[in-house]
Amino acid sequence: MTRYNYSSGAPWEKIVGYSRAVKVGNTIEVTGTVALNEQNQVVGVNDPYAQTRYILEKIAKVLEQAGAGMKDVVRTRLFVTDISKWEEYGRAHGEFFADIRPCTTMVEVSALISPEYLIEIEATAILTH
Repeated sequence: MTRYNYSSGAPWEKIVGYSRAVKVGNTIEVTGTVALNEQNQVVGVNDPYAQTRYILEKIAKVLEQAGAGMKDVVRTRLFVTDISKWEEYGRAHGEFFADIRPCTTMVEVSALISPEYLIEIEATAILTH
């Protein structure tokens, strides 16, 4: 099977040794994604809903590059810094996945790599067509 690595071009990908997404066969794994735009600015500071929505839009873009879409997502993992805001994270997640309904895990963590990040999301997609 051929392996395809997708890069965002972020300088830390090479330092840490990871890819934005990896596709092997019909499976695509999307690495942990935060609400950081192309200008290295945090999107949605102090806004769990806005950060979640922006992250899912970023995930949709890399899935498209890999020949997939959100409809192919079978699992998401949400790492949040304040689980009491679950409804805000969940509302944005539901806007993308209400009909798709992938397996989902939301876990509170003590911190992410920057205190401005409220959430980090991973996704797994499987192409069935």
